Amino acid sequence: MAGEASDRRQTDLMSSPERTEDGRYVVVDGRRWRATDPDVPDDRRHELQRVLMAWRREVRRVKGTDDERRARDGVQAAKVALGERGTPWWEQDDEERRDRWSAEVPEP
Repeated sequence: MAGEASDRRQTDLMSSPERTEDGRYVVVDGRRWRATDPDVPDDRRHELQRVLMAWRREVRRVKGTDDERRARDGVQAAKVALGERGTPWWEQDDEERRDRWSAEVPEP
């Protein structure tokens, strides 16, 4: 039984999340989250997702210390670059979108 639950979780992780009709949001457990800007080039998207996950691990590691704010700011910077926070990507022109995802995002 434990193997079945693990297989189901793996399948859920590998499938694409549900999206709203306009594609601007993903829906997870009934909650809407802003989707990543679909125009971010694949290589840059993968890089930003890698940095985002590194910052999330850093938040967990330093939670409750003086370094927590820096780690949370790193998560914010990565999510803004991906278009998941900040000005909605569908409200930006092409140049603003390129500038956003091209901006330097520090790593932990």
